[in-house]
Amino acid sequence: MPKIHELSETLTNQIAAGEVIERPASVVKELVENSLDAGATRIRIDFVDAGLKQIVVQDNGTGIARDQVDLAFTRHATSKISNEHDLFKVATLGFRGEALASISAVSHVEILTATEGAIGVRATFSGGNKKGQEDAAARKGTKITVRDLFFNTPARLKYLRSPQTEIMKIVDIINRLALGYPQVSFTLSNTGKILLRTTGNGNLKQTVANVYGRHIAEGMENFSTKDNDFKVSGLMSKPELTRSTRNFISILLNGRYIKNFQLNTAIMDGYGSKLTARHYPIVVVSIKVDPLLVDVNVHPTKQEVRLSKEKELSRLITTAISNALVEKVEQTDAFANLENKRETLVDQLQLNLNQDVVNTARKKIPEVHDQADKPEFLTTKPEENKATETKSDAQYVDLNKPREDDKYIITKTWDQNVSRQQQLTPFSSSVADQEVISNGDETLANNLPRLAYVGQTDTYIIAENNGDLFLIDQVAARRRLQFEKTYQMIAAKKIVQQGLLTPIVLEFGNLDFIQIKDKIDQIKQIGIHLEDFGQNSFIVRSYPTWIQNNVEETIRQILDGYLNLDKGKSNNLFKRVAALEAKKAIKGKIQLSAAEAKQILTDLRKTTDPYHDASGRIILVRMSQNELRKMFKKDD
Repeated sequence: MPKIHELSETLTNQIAAGEVIERPASVVKELVENSLDAGATRIRIDFVDAGLKQIVVQDNGTGIARDQVDLAFTRHATSKISNEHDLFKVATLGFRGEALASISAVSHVEILTATEGAIGVRATFSGGNKKGQEDAAARKGTKITVRDLFFNTPARLKYLRSPQTEIMKIVDIINRLALGYPQVSFTLSNTGKILLRTTGNGNLKQTVANVYGRHIAEGMENFSTKDNDFKVSGLMSKPELTRSTRNFISILLNGRYIKNFQLNTAIMDGYGSKLTARHYPIVVVSIKVDPLLVDVNVHPTKQEVRLSKEKELSRLITTAISNALVEKVEQTDAFANLENKRETLVDQLQLNLNQDVVNTARKKIPEVHDQADKPEFLTTKPEENKATETKSDAQYVDLNKPREDDKYIITKTWDQNVSRQQQLTPFSSSVADQEVISNGDETLANNLPRLAYVGQTDTYIIAENNGDLFLIDQVAARRRLQFEKTYQMIAAKKIVQQGLLTPIVLEFGNLDFIQIKDKIDQIKQIGIHLEDFGQNSFIVRSYPTWIQNNVEETIRQILDGYLNLDKGKSNNLFKRVAALEAKKAIKGKIQLSAAEAKQILTDLRKTTDPYHDASGRIILVRMSQNELRKMFKKDD
């Protein structure tokens, strides 16, 4: 066994830095938290090359006395706690005394600081060692410059992600701190470009507007409540304003951003069933509590804390949000849609493409609920419709040898059905009498038979084929056709632009702005041309002609949907955009002429999916001759 020896101070500092300084955002977090603990009301953060080349944090706090500068860069040296009792009532963001020592161990650091009425001092550190100190002119406060992060630990660099991701990590940290301290003015810039600027006037809604954008802030509501231990307040979005991740939920405990699964769950419980699946609200929750009830010394980064009476706090948060929704937000509960349920028979046209075998057992159509959000009813498998048969009872017969006992039937259209199946691909057949369609659409078109127009109600088109009755929802059918038209136009990139007399300016939060700008060329493919207009905003001077109306609202919804779901996948983005436009363009039923209804039936056969609209809702249902006979009790 090697001889035991004590590690050098430089090595211990580098090891400690590995726990606290994971990436450039960690440096920014520690330095800004020190500024807040120093009572700063104005903090400016500048960084270059995602923070690896340079990070500058400047504040107007109390500053550091000249005789304590060396001590500030010593491990486990702090002014924020004095004894073991203070550890159980920590009221500051930083208290471990590791930040400056850890940062200086893996970078070149320069500090310029001055206290009230004293001469300033400038000192430099590198690799954990002090390089020099001198008097310097300085205002009250502290300015720390960190250069060449991880210069002496290059192995750490390979664990960092892309520059864009590291920038977003820094932005996210400052966003959370700004939301926790609305009374402090923050300015964040990347290579001189402003990413965030808050007023510091103490107005949380104004800070939310600075962080997430005015459009989002306008759609948020206040909530507050308290009990003997906790005071809860904040802002929450309405149920229709959501994101696809929980990253827009900020829990601030005495100003400290924390991660807590149970409190996140409590927030979601407050919304109940008003949120759709996999959608999360934008919420800022500020919790004020006696520091004695919180243990923040459980993780080096201090984002995970241990709370006393956590269950009581969870119930308080859930109640506060739920009450605010009842009082201020008009939103129908999702369970209300389950009232007055109607039962209907849904039978999707199914054709067996196997020439050799087919199950000809008499089937009992099960009763199912008409739920538009479950289109799987349209693809019911034959074995799901069996009434009493078991697997051992299932019998299959050759198409050319049908049985005629009481368990099997041969309909009057047996030969016609067999003939039609043999005409489908992959069987060779003559299709000269059919309309000309592309090879890719041939199977789908054949799967939906040629429907003969019969008539229509105010909502449904009535058609028939070989004695079977079909009901087609005209709205869903028109949306499917509109979706196909828009999607083909976008996918083919044949998009005509219409100029705007007055350009549209779209403001975003810094995180959304960064994500959109990163994919601006991809968004351009759908015909939306965004130009950087400064201050986290874009200007739009023209729009694609497939946008029918409400240009600004439509573009916002498209970009919001892109941020939520598509994650930069162009194919999904194209389909999402086409589906959104189809829904907006076709808002309800209209009076159709017979010629228009017939054209819809013809065009529907040429679509990629004639059974569902773009959102998955049912377009048509079929009632076979046997079902009609049963309805009218013809067999009794």
